[in-house]
Formats: sequence, structure tokens, C-alpha cells
Amino acid sequence: MEKAVFVALDYDNENDVQKLLAKLGKPENTYLKIGMELFYHAGSDSVKKLVQQGYPIFLDLKLHDIPNTVYQAAKQLAQLGIFCTTIHALGGSEMIAAAQKGLADGTPEGKEIPKLLAVTELTSISDSILANEQNCSLPMAEQVVSLAQTAKKAGADGVICSPLEVEKLKKEVGDDFLYVTPGIRLASDTNGDQKRVATPQKAKEFGSSAIVVGRSITQADNPELTYQKIKKEFN
Repeated sequence: MEKAVFVALDYDNENDVQKLLAKLGKPENTYLKIGMELFYHAGSDSVKKLVQQGYPIFLDLKLHDIPNTVYQAAKQLAQLGIFCTTIHALGGSEMIAAAQKGLADGTPEGKEIPKLLAVTELTSISDSILANEQNCSLPMAEQVVSLAQTAKKAGADGVICSPLEVEKLKKEVGDDFLYVTPGIRLASDTNGDQKRVATPQKAKEFGSSAIVVGRSITQADNPELTYQKIKKEFN
């Protein structure tokens, strides 16, 4: 996981995925993130195919339900051979612990248990939304720390957070935890619909364990060259 750069496959069909993968490097050197858009269209078989090809898969479904339902879902996901997956930290410690147990119980013998990453606050959530829509009295940084501490105590392996929050999280939560950061853009790119963003270089300086990059790579004229450039900048 350390210093991995995940390519976000923000597509709704497998044809576009295969076109992109043909332009990227070897599977074992190419980390992929599959989100709801692709998973809900292509299903678990598409994940299995990519795993069989050798791609480390970050399955980003952000589970959030009652503990028993999350346990059963995580147990199924673990059987796909994925590298890591996500839940919402706002679901609480019991739900997080249930997800961790589900991943452990569902992992085939001899295989590594997928990493469990808890989503703190989405990078699309601004301070204004946090205060006025979520009715949270904590500042964003303190809210994220609180959720990360809950996730760690409940057995998660790390969190999904903004790169801007990593330094504070490491001080408050510890270095023995993963900090995976989306919202990564090259300096020449626009922010799009994300509010809390950073360049790969800044993510490196902040101490991110791994980063997630989407449009900067998938919409590039030369995706492989851009991917290698981002990996070099982050590492």
C-alpha cells in the first residue's frame, strides 16, 4: 500500500476500462480503484477478471448499513480477491468492527485479508456543508480526527481523507495507520467537484500513504505517461 497510486476507473462500462488499461503499464504495477458507477453496471465478475489479470483492486463501495448487513457484504467482497475496500466511519464502531470481521471471515485460505479503509468526510464536503447541513459543531479537521480515531479503535486499517488533513491525523491518530487520499490533481488541472484537493507532490509532503487519481490520468492524451509522472512526483 505504501506510496501506491490508484487510478480511479470512473466509467460505466467495461469497454472504456479496457481501452484505458491498454494504454497503461503492466497489471502488477498498476493499482486500480473501482467505484459504484462501474461496479453497479458490470458487477463482481468484472472485479474478478481484473484481479485474475494481476491488478491490485481498491473496491470503493463505501458500505454503510447495520452491522450484520455490513458483515455479510464484507464477507462477500473478501472472496473477490480485492486489495482494499471502504466503509463510512460515520456508521460507528460496531459497524466498522463488523466489516473487519466480515473481511477476515470471507478471505479464502492462504490469501491476504483486504485492507479496510474508513471514509471520514468526503472531499466534496466543505466547512459550510459540515456545519449547516450535517449540523456538526466540530471544525472539519477535528471531525476527521474524531472519525479516524473511532475507525482505528474499531479495527480499520486506515482512512480515506483529504491530503490536507494527513499531517494532523498522523499526530493525533498515529503513524501505524494508512492515510489514503483522493482529491489529487496535477497543478495544471481544475478541481472539478472536489473542494479539498492537492497535487501529488503536496500529498507526498503531507505524508499520504497512497493517493487516488482519476481525471488527471483517464482524460490525459497519454494516460501511461501521466501515470508514470504522477508516481514519480508522489514517490
